[in-house]
Amino acid sequence: MDRAAIVHENFLRRMRADDLPDGAPADAAIQPSKLVEMFRSQTLSRHLDRTSRAMQKLGKGFYTIGSSGHEGMAAVAEALRPSDMAFLHYRDAAFQIQRAAQVPGHQPVWDMLLSFRAAASDPISGGRHKVLGSRALNIPPQTSTIASHLPKAVGAAYSLGLARRCPPEHQCLPPDSIVICSFGDASSNHSTAQGAFNTACWTSYQSVPMPILFVCEDNGIGISVPTPRGWVAANFAARPGLKYFACDGLDMAQTLRVSQVAADYVRSTRKPAFLHITTVRLYGHAGSDVELTYRDKTAVEAGEANDPLLHSVRLMRDAGACSSEEALDIYTETEATCLRVAQQVMQQPTLVTASDVMTSIVPPARKSAPSNGPSQEVRADIFGNDIKQMDQPQPMSRLIGWALADLMLTHPEVVVAGEDVGRKGGVYGVTQKLLNRFGPSRVVDTLLDEQSILGLAIGMAHNGFVPVPEIQFLAYLHNAEDQLRGEAATLSFFSNGQYTNPMVLRIAGLGYQKGFGGHFHNDNSLAVLRDIPGLVIACPSNGADAAMMLREAVRLAREEQRVVVFIEPIALYPMRDLHTEGDGEWLHSYPAPDKTVSLGEINVEGSGTDLAIISYANGYYLSTQAAKTLKEGGMALRVIDMRWLAPLPSDTLLDATKDCRNILIVDECRRTGSQSEALMSLFTEAGRDRIARVTAEDSFIATGPAYAATLPSSDGIVAAARALVGRS
Repeated sequence: MDRAAIVHENFLRRMRADDLPDGAPADAAIQPSKLVEMFRSQTLSRHLDRTSRAMQKLGKGFYTIGSSGHEGMAAVAEALRPSDMAFLHYRDAAFQIQRAAQVPGHQPVWDMLLSFRAAASDPISGGRHKVLGSRALNIPPQTSTIASHLPKAVGAAYSLGLARRCPPEHQCLPPDSIVICSFGDASSNHSTAQGAFNTACWTSYQSVPMPILFVCEDNGIGISVPTPRGWVAANFAARPGLKYFACDGLDMAQTLRVSQVAADYVRSTRKPAFLHITTVRLYGHAGSDVELTYRDKTAVEAGEANDPLLHSVRLMRDAGACSSEEALDIYTETEATCLRVAQQVMQQPTLVTASDVMTSIVPPARKSAPSNGPSQEVRADIFGNDIKQMDQPQPMSRLIGWALADLMLTHPEVVVAGEDVGRKGGVYGVTQKLLNRFGPSRVVDTLLDEQSILGLAIGMAHNGFVPVPEIQFLAYLHNAEDQLRGEAATLSFFSNGQYTNPMVLRIAGLGYQKGFGGHFHNDNSLAVLRDIPGLVIACPSNGADAAMMLREAVRLAREEQRVVVFIEPIALYPMRDLHTEGDGEWLHSYPAPDKTVSLGEINVEGSGTDLAIISYANGYYLSTQAAKTLKEGGMALRVIDMRWLAPLPSDTLLDATKDCRNILIVDECRRTGSQSEALMSLFTEAGRDRIARVTAEDSFIATGPAYAATLPSSDGIVAAARALVGRS
C-alpha cells in the first residue's frame, strides 16, 4: 500500500470533516501571517516529497529521503538568521524552504525539484546528488551520511570566536552569527555525533566560544530500530556545558517560540545548546522502503494520524490566521504548482559524460591577496637565535617547524591545530616554539579525538581559515578517515565548487622507527588515502624538500582550495647520516622562504641509463644508499624521488625514465594497495617491460629488533637491481 497516498487522502478527508487534533493555542505574540507563511513552507515540503516519488515512478527522479513528518523544522528556520550557517539533517526540506522565504528572490520549488531530477542545472550539486543545500541560503550541501557533519559544524562554530581574534581574508560568517546542526535521534547515538557533542562541551567548559545549536529531530525510530522512549532526553538533558531545550515539533508555534529562546541563548552566551524536537516519520525511511515489513501497522497509523500539517491548520484556525478552507486551498494550490513545475523539470538534461561528473572534484581557484611576507625585522624578532642556524645543516623535524613558522608569519589565516601541538610542541618536537611565537589562537591544543581534529579543520575552512591540523600517527587516521573521504574531499564535488574546505593535514607516519610502537606507530599503508578523488598527497624524503613542499601545500590550500595530506616520515625526522656514522649527508640547510617544490615536481639524481630507481620518503633514503653500492659495481643509474604521490606525476615520471633500460620501484608500503601497483600499471601500459618492484610484505610491523624485517632494505634494493639489470 502507498503510505504517501494514504497520508494525502487522510489529510483531505479530515480537513473536509474539520477533524483536527487538539492542542494548545498559538502564542499571541506570533503574527498570524507568520503562521501562514510557515504553513506554506510545510506544505511545499510535503508536496515536494510526493512529487519526487511520482518522478521516480516515471524514471525521471532518483533515490531520495523524504522530509514528511519533520515539517516543524520550518519554525526552526524562522527562529534563525540566514547568516547562521546550517548543516542540515537530510529530512530538513522545510527548513530550507522557510529560509528561502527569508531571502527574497529564491524559487525553492524549481531548485529542489532540479535536485530530485539530478539535473545538470541543479543549483547546488550540478546534478551529482540529491542534496539539500544552497550557497545563497548559507546551507552547505549534505548527503545522507550519518552524523559525519557534526564535527565540521563544531569546527565552524569554533571559527566564529577565532575570527573575532584573527579575522581571515576570506571570512564569510558574521561575528554575531551562530551555527545550526540538525540530525535524527538515531544519529545522535553515532560515535561521530557523540564525539562532536563532547568536543563542543569540552570547549565551552573552558569558556572558549562555541556558538552552536544542535537540533535533534526525534521521530522515535532509526530506519527500523526504535529509539527507547525517553532516551534522547535522558542522554542530553544534563550534559555539562550543554543547555537543553525541548519542544513538540508537531506544534509550529511552540517550536518557533522554543527555537527562538534556544537561538537567543546560543547567540548571547556563545555556548552550545541542544534543541530536542519530537516529530513523526511518514512514508517509511526512504525511497521504496516498506515500513509495514518491520513496524506494527497500529504504530504506523498512529504516526499518520498525528500529521503535523493538521496541527498547523488547527493553530492557524484558532489564531484567526486563516480558515480550514483557506488552508486546504493552500494545500491544493501547492500540489498543483509542484506538479506543473515537475513537468518542466523532468525535461531538464542530466549529466552524461565522465568529464561532466568530474568537473567539480578539484575546487576552483580563488583570488587571494598577494603577500610579500614579513619584514626582516619582524622575522628576526619571531625566530630569535634560530635565524643564525638556518644556514647550517639541520634535520627534517626542525626545518618543518621553521617552515610552519614562516607560513604563519606570511599568512595570518593559517592555524595549526592538533593534540599536543602547543605546549609540548608535538610528539617529535616539530611544532616547538610555535605556541610562544603565535599564541593559543593560532596554535590550538585539541582534545584527543581525531574526528574532532579534522572536523575542526573542515569547519574553520568554511569560514576562510587555512587550517593545518595534525594527526600524531598515520594509524590514528583510521579513527577519522571518513572526515576526509566523506566530508572534506566531497564538498567541492557535491556543491559544484561553491563550497570548499581547504586544508593541509600533517600526518607523521610510515615505518622504520627502531623498536617503537609496532604497527600502531609504524603504519606503512597509504591505501586509505590513495583512492580519494581530488586529494593531494605529499611525502618528502628530506628536510629541505619538506619545507619547500609544505609551502606549496599551503599555497594549494590557500589559492586553489585543495585538501592536501602531508605525510612526514617519522624515521627521517632526526636523520643526520646517510652512509656512515657522522657523515651528516642527510642534513640540509633551511631553504629561503620564497623557494618551493611545485605540485608534481620530482627530483632526479644521476643520469645513468642502465637503471632508474623510483621511490619516496624512507624508500628514497634507502635507494640512495643502495645507489652508491650499485655505482661502485659499475652500474649507471639514476634515483628518482616522487615527492608527490597523488595526483601521480605520471607524465613527468615517464619522461624522466624514457631513456632508461630498466625501472625498479621501491615502495615502503605493503605490496597490496601500495603506490607500486599504480606505478607498475603506469609503466606497463606505456609499453615498458623491464620493470620490477621492491615493497614491504603484506604484514603489520613488529616491535623490537624485527622492526624492519618486513620492510625494504638497502641490501634488498641492491639485490633486486642486480637481478633486474642482469649484472652480478
